[in-house]
Amino acid sequence: MSVLNRTVMAALSPQLRSFDRGCEHPGAVQEYVFRQLLEAGRDTAFGREHGFDRVRGYADYRRAVPVREYNGFAPYIERLRRGENYVLWNQKVKWFAKSSGTSSDKSKYIPVTPANLSGCHYRGFKTMLATYIRRYPDSRLFNGKALTLGGSVKVDELSGGGARNGDLSAILLSNSPSVAEIVRTPSRDIAMLPDFRQKIEGICRVCSKQNVTNFSGVPSWNLIMIERLLEYNHAEYLTDIWPNLELFMHGGISFGPYREQYRRLIPSDRMHYLENYNASEGYFALQDDPSQKGMALTLDNGVFFEFIPMRSLDKVLAGESEDVYTVDEVRTGVTYAMVITTDSGLWRYLIGDCVEFTTLCPHRIIITGRTQLFINAFGEELMIHNAEEALSETCRTCGMEVTDYTVAPVFMDGTHAKGAHQWVVEFSAGSQETARDPRRLQQFRDELDAALCRHNSDYEAKRSGDVTMTELELTPVPPGTFYRWMEGRGKTGGQNKVPRLSNDRRFVDGILGMV
Repeated sequence: MSVLNRTVMAALSPQLRSFDRGCEHPGAVQEYVFRQLLEAGRDTAFGREHGFDRVRGYADYRRAVPVREYNGFAPYIERLRRGENYVLWNQKVKWFAKSSGTSSDKSKYIPVTPANLSGCHYRGFKTMLATYIRRYPDSRLFNGKALTLGGSVKVDELSGGGARNGDLSAILLSNSPSVAEIVRTPSRDIAMLPDFRQKIEGICRVCSKQNVTNFSGVPSWNLIMIERLLEYNHAEYLTDIWPNLELFMHGGISFGPYREQYRRLIPSDRMHYLENYNASEGYFALQDDPSQKGMALTLDNGVFFEFIPMRSLDKVLAGESEDVYTVDEVRTGVTYAMVITTDSGLWRYLIGDCVEFTTLCPHRIIITGRTQLFINAFGEELMIHNAEEALSETCRTCGMEVTDYTVAPVFMDGTHAKGAHQWVVEFSAGSQETARDPRRLQQFRDELDAALCRHNSDYEAKRSGDVTMTELELTPVPPGTFYRWMEGRGKTGGQNKVPRLSNDRRFVDGILGMV
């Protein structure tokens, strides 16, 4: 291990030990986090309304505070945005992470407190770096630059200039210590440009000449950046531009459908890919061991976790069930809706993500979907992880690459006697010629339909004998279609994501309307 790596590890060793304690003793660490959060919440309007001074433990807390979705917090958050202090947390709030609104066109404004910045987001990122260096002690990660494809921020319209809102990545850049600017690229003025195309051009001009060793962000937006970098530099591979590149830290969407494209564009046996779960609401999990499926929950990170089995979610929200579990009570192989209590003042907040535990102690999770982002038009219950796994498998089998996609039901009507799914797919530039071959498209469709049956027994049952559903419809669209659609919605870059699954046709029809 180099002197530089030893210095970094020495600085991060207390944090790494804390993360390890959470993996080894999840219940005890979460109990400590819960007590700290509760104590901070007593001096807030929310805490007084919900009798936090009478809450002595978790059982009292469950009785005092119901599980809420965003709409239940919206009145409190509006008070914060209008300048009222200590509504949800015992610190002043000057930043709001404006969510991407994947499953809805209505944005959410998530408060980001100083405690949340330092004790959750930055802490989680530093823990991930520490686990990486521990696993790869000869890494030269810190000998070069870290590239961040960030978003942008603006003055919050309700605050009268007293607060700002925007993409989480831009908030993290705005508040990062000045020493971080030494190793990070591009400069803030480029990284936070609101125009995504201008941002990419700035990165091409500045970063092409630098020694970039790692980059991070959403796979789809970074793929656009990589393709432009290759074009700008007349290069075939990203390692022609950055020969010392060794790490991509990704999140936001599944990496599965993009993995082969990244491997093709970065043909290096020194390249590593690590997933992290860093949402607007907090930094929740990181991939500590690439040989294991799933990400380890950061249980020491200012977040108290609860989990609701998906079968019980509606009853819990209606107050008709208490089927809610802590980390000590969860099981592997069960799909849970995740509920969080955080150091930004979100109390029993239903974040909207569905997870499944792959291991316990350490508690590792995979994100299986969204509580409101799935297809169940005909009883097939298709979740995102089913679709992603089937698509990744199909791409490998057929030797084709997909840049973006979305899926919607085809409802029974005068034209369609049976239901089906319509996959609107944008193939990569390298797969365009193959995608124009009707026989190859038919093969792709057949393989995808078969893979979906293998990965989802409910889909298989509805497809059996074409009784309820017929084979999926595959609709390829020209390159750049999804980007233009997202650009038209004002949702490019940052944490914005293409909605993959929907129970209605508004996204699919909107995209096809552009073709």
